[in-house]
Amino acid sequence: MDKIAMIGLFTALQHMTEQGDLNGVNKVVNTVLHNLHNLPNVQAMQNVQTAQIQPSAENAAFAAQPLQPAAALGATASNASGVKSPMVGVFYASSSPDAAPFVRIGDNVQKGDVLCILEAMKLMNEIHAEKDGKIVDICVKNGDLVEYGQIMFKMEIT
Repeated sequence: MDKIAMIGLFTALQHMTEQGDLNGVNKVVNTVLHNLHNLPNVQAMQNVQTAQIQPSAENAAFAAQPLQPAAALGATASNASGVKSPMVGVFYASSSPDAAPFVRIGDNVQKGDVLCILEAMKLMNEIHAEKDGKIVDICVKNGDLVEYGQIMFKMEIT
């Protein structure tokens, strides 16, 4: 893809994002991924034999371990919930670098409590708890870029 086409693509994506046209953004991204998939270099890489990759004994032992059910992690499937990111943005656990985080693992939260801040396009957006519950896991780190729909917190609903 030449430089002019790249500039046009990014300008179109920026415009669609500003207009809130997520369907348009998804279509453009899927088209680009489809075109990348059909490039000769990508096809050649896909033909590499996976037999060349040998797992270490440590990795093989880890992969053989069964997955733990949700109940073993402190939350049953019936009362577990994930707080998903409503947008793409930068995750902040506190209101400033020297402030305490809004929530920690083990904290009980009420519906409406601030869980974090997401910065998107220079705007700071508070993310609030939608239900009462207990924070059982924080899935992202301060300063991480989160994607739309990515789970940021795991909660046990009370």
